[in-house]
Amino acid sequence: MNQPEAWLQIGLFVAVLAAAIKPLGLYLGRVLDPHGRTLLSPILRPLEELSFRLLGVQRDDETTASRFTCSVLLFSAITALFTYGVLRYQHLLPLNPEHLGPVNPALAFNTAVSFCTNTDWQSYAGESTLSYFSQLVGLTLHQFTSAGVGICVAAALVRGLARSESRTLGCFWVDLVRVTHHLLLPVSLLLAVFLVSQGTLQNFQPYLEVPASESTLLPAQRIAQGPMASQVAIKMLGTNGGGFMNANAAHPYENATPLSNFVQTLAIFLIGGALVYHLGHATGNPRHGWTVWVTMMLLFLAALVACGWAESRGIASHQALGITPSDGNLEGKEMRFGILSSSLFAVTTTAASCGAVNAMHDSFTALGGLVLLFNMQLGEIVVGGVGSGLYGMVVFIIVAVFIAGLMVGRTPEYLGKKIEAFEIKMAMLVLLASSVCILGFTTWACLAEAGRAGPNDQGPHGFTEMLYAFTSATANNGSAFAGLNANTGWYNTTLGLAMLAGRFLGIIPVLALAGSLALKRPIAASSGSFPVSGTLFAVLLAGTILLVGALSFLPPLALGPILEHFQASHGVQY
Repeated sequence: MNQPEAWLQIGLFVAVLAAAIKPLGLYLGRVLDPHGRTLLSPILRPLEELSFRLLGVQRDDETTASRFTCSVLLFSAITALFTYGVLRYQHLLPLNPEHLGPVNPALAFNTAVSFCTNTDWQSYAGESTLSYFSQLVGLTLHQFTSAGVGICVAAALVRGLARSESRTLGCFWVDLVRVTHHLLLPVSLLLAVFLVSQGTLQNFQPYLEVPASESTLLPAQRIAQGPMASQVAIKMLGTNGGGFMNANAAHPYENATPLSNFVQTLAIFLIGGALVYHLGHATGNPRHGWTVWVTMMLLFLAALVACGWAESRGIASHQALGITPSDGNLEGKEMRFGILSSSLFAVTTTAASCGAVNAMHDSFTALGGLVLLFNMQLGEIVVGGVGSGLYGMVVFIIVAVFIAGLMVGRTPEYLGKKIEAFEIKMAMLVLLASSVCILGFTTWACLAEAGRAGPNDQGPHGFTEMLYAFTSATANNGSAFAGLNANTGWYNTTLGLAMLAGRFLGIIPVLALAGSLALKRPIAASSGSFPVSGTLFAVLLAGTILLVGALSFLPPLALGPILEHFQASHGVQY
């Protein structure tokens, strides 16, 4: 992290994001307006109208918070069942040149739930398990819909903050159609074309058979093919993370060049950042939106510096084998990316609920892995997933303004809305559901024989592998410490349950919160109102986030990566 090019790359990354989120946020505002016009409206208007007729909705339809919630749950259940059926019967479906058999029930359940909840946890190697039909229709299609659901929920919450004495939050079906047609599809198409230009694969050819070579002593190989660029584009933009290949973004067929790596990393934060700008613009307080975004970036940069520093220092046991400290920790990393790009990608993908990887997180140093783990345990609100990052951050904002209200002895306010008992209860339900789920499932894994059989490592690192798995599942991230054998009936089932809890025990209280806020009459700001923009608010918000995370997860982190770090410093290895 002490090389000039490291800081140049980080500076370029933040600068491009800062320049992109305003125009994309304004565009998103037009998309979320049922009558908003975009450059694509002349082309997409007939497709929109056809979609509305098929769904039986009108452009001006409005629904209450409860109906909006029911629509989200119904749509998610139907799409999950559809994906489950595709996986179970893929041997009977087309586009299966390798004649792959059906996915077993536990793995099909885990995968269907995983892609339904925008987690994209993968307990399998895609190239040896799934047909092209399953990859495209079962998974890639779901990556569009699950990302769309997250954006729709965030849009409903923003409307709840922006509206006054309203019983409605918009229409989920109208939002979903417009977000998919005007945002996710066209931007994914542009990114996919760019990735193909960089060498990312996109075809439907059978796998290549390469014969053994006597001159190079290479054995016969079977090289996977397939429609990868189309899946990679939405897996990044939609913060899905599920890759076509088992090696994910470390595979040259998915991530061919340093430029494609940089653009994919940017894509993870683009829509999430635009939604933060949309929050400020839609509520008439752009400074608040920028303050929230800057707070996210400060937390992100702190995590990046910590992770990059830990990886640059290397591992004591490696140095005992003759590797110099200046080489850092290159285990599990692609040499074409190196330590900085691997750390940048890893911190970005765990700060957002993406889960794509271009390096093996299990091979990071104890402190580097701690940063990735803690990113997810904060709730993945440092930009976070598309939609989920914004509504997760609003939950923390409500807690922060409640604390500020207690300090000044006034009823807390947020953007002109009084924060009362119901709003605090809903916010705490979101925070408690996440921590209870992570800690509860990890405890169960430690006690159950089937859970203890999963880790390939002993001691604190083995514990961290289990903690990371249930943190990733609950946070709907999907990345993993690959030392855990999660493709078992027990882990496929429990991780699936953790994904469902993490997704919907967050969405339901958030939509209830949105409905409550929409009903409130705004109150005028006064000299006693706590400002929700500027340095003071940013410090309070960041402090609240870090304090809640530390209080919830410091004990398990002390038993896992922190203990592993101190043991490694004294030469104890497992």
